[in-house]
Amino acid sequence: MDTQWFEYIVVGCGGIGSGTLFWLAKKVGPHVLGLEQFTLGHDHGGSQDHSRAVRYNYIGKEYVSLCKGAFECWADLEKESGLPLVYKTGDVSFAEKNTEQERYLARMKETMDSYGIRCDCLDGERLNDRFPQFTRNPNCKALYFPDNGVIDADLANAAHIQLARKYGASIREGVRVTAIRKTGHVILVETSHGVFGCRKVIVTAGAWVNHVVKSVGLELPLLTTKEQVTYFGTPNIKDFTKGNFPCWSYYSPKGTTFYGLPIHGNSGSKAGIDAVGDLVNPDTRNYTPNRKNLDKCIRMLQKHIPKSLGPIIQTKTCLYTMTPDRHFVIDTCHRTGFPEVLVCCGAGHAFKFASVFGKILTDLVTDGQTTFDLKPFTLDRPALTDPTFEPQVNISKFEKRTQTNEISKL
Repeated sequence: MDTQWFEYIVVGCGGIGSGTLFWLAKKVGPHVLGLEQFTLGHDHGGSQDHSRAVRYNYIGKEYVSLCKGAFECWADLEKESGLPLVYKTGDVSFAEKNTEQERYLARMKETMDSYGIRCDCLDGERLNDRFPQFTRNPNCKALYFPDNGVIDADLANAAHIQLARKYGASIREGVRVTAIRKTGHVILVETSHGVFGCRKVIVTAGAWVNHVVKSVGLELPLLTTKEQVTYFGTPNIKDFTKGNFPCWSYYSPKGTTFYGLPIHGNSGSKAGIDAVGDLVNPDTRNYTPNRKNLDKCIRMLQKHIPKSLGPIIQTKTCLYTMTPDRHFVIDTCHRTGFPEVLVCCGAGHAFKFASVFGKILTDLVTDGQTTFDLKPFTLDRPALTDPTFEPQVNISKFEKRTQTNEISKL
């Protein structure tokens, strides 16, 4: 079979991959190929759902800059597609007083103030006054971010893909990449459906990133977990619509982060727990929800947002693919002799950045530079090079002493 030639190939067409296809095709035209091992819009990875949060509440200037870029890129996509994608619902982050979690909120407030991002401090009574859906808890401290909101994840992915095709991008579904090779100045991408040649490759393969980049001498110490969100059929529907209820995060005293979103895409209020799932192999994992984690979520809602509860409409599983420090990976494989291969890993919290990451990756492969600070996301940081680095994520089921052995089996 003859080698088919493209200037650029994107491996993995989920959230970040579809964003990359759009920005790349818009910039360079029809010399772009996207390869997706499943079907577009599949639910095997971490990019698909009715809604995701898009928000500013991070700590660190590099993240604040990315957040601003994210909102700008989503606005560009809305303008070009004519589709409403982002809804400013506001966002509440709350914790118990006199805890490390409250101190974390204080640092977050300092970051927002230093960058001129509006963020209001509320105690438990004032939180209840503004949003009666939260219980009146005098031991609670909260931050309210009026400019945060919800993005329609499924629709955003589809818009990226359809506009990429408008600019001439080719997209192949059901094509699994098996290896990346180099011959002279040509990169060869070997797949289940033949060989494709190109100048540069962008790998945005989520949980399968190591499957793709191992042939270029790279293996990341990633933790892939099966996470879940639940949609509750609250009888108090109006109270939890996007016009009446914000996104929220609760930092519990035990270090667990619960989160939720208002109703969008179906009639259910959405809630989940961040990064508490079991370690899995993406090719063999099942789709059965973890009842223990669901019960934890229900107990939290009973205490803090009881009117959001109702019969379970759906508990949906997805994959988090996390670096040990939960920072992103955006870097080339130049250290292993493949500067033509660019890798991006979203670390389990990147959907809000999918479009701006697509723009960044486009600028990196076409111009070799970006205006964003990517130093924290390089491949040579201790979290990715030091085998003794302690993972800074919550992983259930496995004790820390066994994590290294379990990860090596995946």
